[in-house]
Amino acid sequence: MAPNLLGNSALFLAEATTTEEPVPQVINRTTHRQNINAKQSSKLGHPRYRWQIVWRNVLAFAYLHTAGLYGLYLLVFACTGKTFLWCYLVALFGGQGITAGAHRLWAHRSYKAKLPLRIILMILQTAAFQNHIYEWVRDHRVHHKFTDTDADPHNAQRGFFFSHIGWLMVKKHKDVMIKGKTVDMSDLEADPVVMFQKKFYLVLVPIFCFAIPVLVPWYFWGENIWNCWFSIGMFRYAISLHFTWLVNSAAHIWGTKPYDKTIGPTENLGVAIAAFGEGWHNYHHVFPWDYKAAELGNYKVNPTTMILDGLSKIGWAYDLKTVSVDMVKKRVKRTGDGTRVFNDETSGNGDSHNHHHHHGGIWGWGDKDMKEEDIKDVEIYNRLTES
Repeated sequence: MAPNLLGNSALFLAEATTTEEPVPQVINRTTHRQNINAKQSSKLGHPRYRWQIVWRNVLAFAYLHTAGLYGLYLLVFACTGKTFLWCYLVALFGGQGITAGAHRLWAHRSYKAKLPLRIILMILQTAAFQNHIYEWVRDHRVHHKFTDTDADPHNAQRGFFFSHIGWLMVKKHKDVMIKGKTVDMSDLEADPVVMFQKKFYLVLVPIFCFAIPVLVPWYFWGENIWNCWFSIGMFRYAISLHFTWLVNSAAHIWGTKPYDKTIGPTENLGVAIAAFGEGWHNYHHVFPWDYKAAELGNYKVNPTTMILDGLSKIGWAYDLKTVSVDMVKKRVKRTGDGTRVFNDETSGNGDSHNHHHHHGGIWGWGDKDMKEEDIKDVEIYNRLTES
């Protein structure tokens, strides 16, 4: 997801609109098929989606990227090493607010978290400034339920630019709003941490996303305040957004499909590196309730999993859900593209935990459309009672 910069929650408005006018085409590998579908849709009398640009969003992004580029220059040639390290740490922790928090905890319910961890993740997610948790989760669940359709907020069928950033520069298709109302959000509404952030989001964002990150280098080691604003404020924020957006765009266009060749999401190593382990997207869309968001048996390109495993050891993260090796093998054999090959070492002879396999669309654990066989086969580690 990404910031809603001028909407009810923050600063980017995105509303629904449909017209009978032609849709601007983005050239990609699916353009020919889109043209055919568009003609058929027109013949059937269905309304077509016209991109209606929200210019204030365009101007906001223009400033953010101009200032961000200047911030990168300052970070490399003018800022101290301490400021460079601070910039990285702010981006890293903000990223965990998205990956470990908004995504794996709240959107997919792939594990549970004690109150202290939920509060910390809420603060970190606020620092990332990608909409409040409630809105982020709603849009993401809709994305999983209706992937690459008109109801998907960043439908990759419209091309790389649209799914990456363009969807935030135009008003939403009406199906996003209509289908969004069908997604269950009762678990979020019952979480006081989520609802507190939602209520006070406009106060919390300036503090945690900009004020604290920018003022720390200035106050503690005398960094120039303008260097701090452009490097820590603008560049760090812009690059963090792009790393998240790559999951919506690149990981739906380029890569392999070892678990399900019939869907758009792919396995993309570059995205996994940039997004702290969120680039194993084909696996994730097939098994969205897996707290690892990947099948990988190591932490090299999935640091979020390493952090969650560490938190589980102190009891802050518990009921970590994952997929058995046998379940993965069956799915690979049934719908994979042939790029995933099992050997004897990963065949799963009762040692799936040692290999880190503790595990239509569904948004995650608790989705009413989740298959009964998947529920029965799920593996849950570190079972605890919440307090």
